Amino acid sequence: MKPNDEQNQENVLFVGIDLGTSRSAISASNNKREWIESYVGWPKDFIAEQVIGKPVLFGEEALQHRLSLDLCRPLERGIIKEGIESSERAVKEIIRHLIDLANSEPGKQIHAVVGVPSDSLKVNKLAIRRAVAEHVQALMVVTEPFAIAYGMNLLNNAMVIDIGAGTTDFCIMHGTIPAEEDQKTIFTAGDYIDEQLFNYLIEKYPNSRFNKNMVRQFKEKFSFVQTLNEDIRVELPVNGKPVMHDIKNEIRRACESILPALVETTTEMIARFDPEFQTKIKNNIVLAGGGSLIRGIAEYLQDALKEYGDCKVTRVENPLFAGSDGALKLAIDMPARYWETL
Repeated sequence: MKPNDEQNQENVLFVGIDLGTSRSAISASNNKREWIESYVGWPKDFIAEQVIGKPVLFGEEALQHRLSLDLCRPLERGIIKEGIESSERAVKEIIRHLIDLANSEPGKQIHAVVGVPSDSLKVNKLAIRRAVAEHVQALMVVTEPFAIAYGMNLLNNAMVIDIGAGTTDFCIMHGTIPAEEDQKTIFTAGDYIDEQLFNYLIEKYPNSRFNKNMVRQFKEKFSFVQTLNEDIRVELPVNGKPVMHDIKNEIRRACESILPALVETTTEMIARFDPEFQTKIKNNIVLAGGGSLIRGIAEYLQDALKEYGDCKVTRVENPLFAGSDGALKLAIDMPARYWETL
């Protein structure tokens, strides 16, 4: 069956999947949209099996029971850890779980466009295909920023910067499917901020007790760059007693740690593009991913680029589903010759 034959459309569920380091989302043609944290966990032993009562846990539920689980975050730095069986198995489980959440009707074929970080597409395309093949009948794998751009109809003279957890992905759109030279990945992203913030807090509050999951939650709740006219205080235990801690400066320093590489890569990609179209690109830069929610980051990047001429930086309306929604739109519009039949 050709994936996009009109006569067969009613027998097909089209899905767009954003397979991210931190969060994964699905948007389906039956109007279902769901997301999970990109964690998978299996009970460590028979006691854990009795306590948990499930063979596998996902997302926030897996994090809550992590002490009883063999926990896997399979897309570390945006790339499947090839050769590590648990990572490929975990990606398969995430795909299966997302499709289950989309409530596919029995007997329907599933045609999926899967968005992944740019480096993952280059390095892990076979592993991604293996992970998806058990659950879908037709597949296209694209980079996340391309999926976002397609969903927003940013098909020409635009740049999408997807600031995720493991990677920040850059993609220039110029009226065609982007080639490898139109895209770039760097690793100063959300996980890098978490690492910096964790180290800053250990340095400032050596007697306090906290873990990296708590630090990630602080970042997601309070992140900002430049200035903020409010205090940021959190409760952390010291010798077992809850104590309020001021973490505003540490939040700012950690979030600003990604800015030099962000500005440098943006200017580098614009500079190597056709000079006749550079001004149009600079006036159509869109930030996506969880990092786009950092307060002040779009304004900072726009100010930093002003020395190169007029520019405009905006952010997507819904960072959580921008990738999966774009992938779904691509799946619905896809000519049959572009599908890979599995």
